[in-house]
Amino acid sequence: MFQIGESYPPVAHAARIKRYRENRKLFMGKHADVFQRVQDRLSGRRRELIYISANLPGVVCKKSADFLFGEQPSYSAGRADSSPEQEALERIAEDNSLNITNYESALSNAYRGDSFYKIRWGQEYGGAIGPESDPFRVIIESQNPEFVFPETDPGNAGKIVALHVAFPVLVAGSDGDQWVLNVESHYPGMISYAQYRMNPVNITVENEIVEWKIYSEIVAARHVVETGVAFPLLVHVPNFSTDDTWEGIDDLTESKALFDEINHRISQISSILDKHADPAMAVPTGTLGEDEQGNPIFRAGIDKVFEVMGKDDVVPQYITWDGQLQAAFTELEKLVQMLLISCEIPEIALGAGDAGTSGSSGLAIKWRLNSLLAKVNRKRQYYDKGLKRVLLVAQLLEKSRVGDLGYETVIPKIKFKDGLPNDAAEMANVMAIRTGGKPTISQKSALMWLDDLTEEQAEAELQRITEAEGTADPSIFNSMSEADLQAVQEKMAQEEIPDLEGDQ
Repeated sequence: MFQIGESYPPVAHAARIKRYRENRKLFMGKHADVFQRVQDRLSGRRRELIYISANLPGVVCKKSADFLFGEQPSYSAGRADSSPEQEALERIAEDNSLNITNYESALSNAYRGDSFYKIRWGQEYGGAIGPESDPFRVIIESQNPEFVFPETDPGNAGKIVALHVAFPVLVAGSDGDQWVLNVESHYPGMISYAQYRMNPVNITVENEIVEWKIYSEIVAARHVVETGVAFPLLVHVPNFSTDDTWEGIDDLTESKALFDEINHRISQISSILDKHADPAMAVPTGTLGEDEQGNPIFRAGIDKVFEVMGKDDVVPQYITWDGQLQAAFTELEKLVQMLLISCEIPEIALGAGDAGTSGSSGLAIKWRLNSLLAKVNRKRQYYDKGLKRVLLVAQLLEKSRVGDLGYETVIPKIKFKDGLPNDAAEMANVMAIRTGGKPTISQKSALMWLDDLTEEQAEAELQRITEAEGTADPSIFNSMSEADLQAVQEKMAQEEIPDLEGDQ
C-alpha cells in the first residue's frame, strides 16, 4: 500500500479522512469552517450576516454514547466470581480503564463511523518511570482511524485481512527537518514495521498538510515482530455498516444539509431582530441640512436617516418591516423535528416537546424512547462482537508474553446496560408479584442500598432501630426451654406487658 512515488494518505482513503475531519469540526461546534458555502450564496451587504450555529451534531453523538456506555457493562467469564478466569477479565478491564476507553470510542465512532482498539504489550509511560512503578502489561487503547488503512479480501470488501497503521512524524536531522512515515502492518501472528521519507505536496490555507509524496524508504528500519497471537492486534468496530464495504457509517453525514439549513435559518432570524432593534428613520423634506447646491446632506446607508415627500405629507417615524418571523420560526421548528426523526432521537430524550414524565412508569418512558433505544441496540451489536475479540486477544497476548498465569483463555460474555434509570417502585411491584409477596431483600441490604451505608454502618443503624423500638427479637423465643419461657411470661405479667404466647 505504501510505495515510493505514491501519495500519503492513499488516494482511495482521502475522502474517508476528509469526512472524519469535517465531522469532527461539526461535533466540536466549528460549523462555519465546514459550511463556508453559506457565505457564497449571499450577496452584497448580506455577506456581513453573522453566522450563528447550534451544536446539534454534538448532541446527536453524545446521546448515543451516553445510552451505550454511560453505565459500565459487566464482563463475565461464565465461571464463578472467584475463578481465575473472571479475576483475569476484571483485572484487564480495570487496569486499562476500559469503561472510559469504550465511552470515548463510542463518542468518536458516532461522528467518524469507525473505531479501532489497539492491544499491545508494553509500559503505559514507555519506560520513562521504570518497571517497578510502571510494569509491563497488556495495554488496550484507542487508535485514531485517520491513521489506519485496512486491506480487504479481494473477493469480499467487508472482510479485513490486514490493517496498516501509518502516521507522519517531523524529524530533525543534519540536513534540516524532514517528514518520516512510520508504518506498522498488523497481520495474524505478526507485525511488520517500515519507515519512508516523504515531502508535503498539498497544504491548505490554514497551513495544514493534507497530502505527502513518498520518495524513498529507510531500509534499515524494516523488521518483523512475532506476536504469538493468531489474530491482528488491531480490532475494528464500525458505528454500523453494510455488507459491501468495511467502512462504518457515521451519524452526521446524512444530516449535514439539515445542520446547515438550521444554522442559516437561526442566523437570518437574528439578522431580522437586529434590524428591528436599529431601524432607519424617515423625516420630512427640508429637515436635514443642505449643501451649496441645495441638496439635503444625509447618507441613508450610514446615518439611517433620509428625507421623503413633503413636510405636510409625513411625520418623522422609524421604518420597520415585516420580516415574516412567525414563518421563519415555524420553518425552524419543522427543520429540528425532521433532524431528530432522521437521527432517531425522540424529543423526550432531549427534555423537549412532550417531555413530561410525571406519573409515567419506567416502561412507558422506555416505549417513548423506542427509536433511540433501537439505534443504540444496533450499535451495541458491533461493540459486543468487537469487545469480545479485544478481550480474547488481550488474554492471548498476555499468555504469549508471560506464560501460564493459571487461567484458561475464554471468550467473555458482555452484559450491557440500557442507559435508563431504574424505576424502583415498578421493580418492587414486579418482584412482589413474581414472589407472591415474599421479601426479596433483607433489612440490612435495604439500608445499605437506600442510604449508601457500609455493612458496619448498617449494623449500627439496625441496633439503634431495635433500641428505639424497645422490643426484643421474637425469634429468641424459638430456642427457649419451657421453664425459661414461663419465667419470661411471669415477668411480663408483672410489668403489665401483653402476653406474646400466641406469637411464639
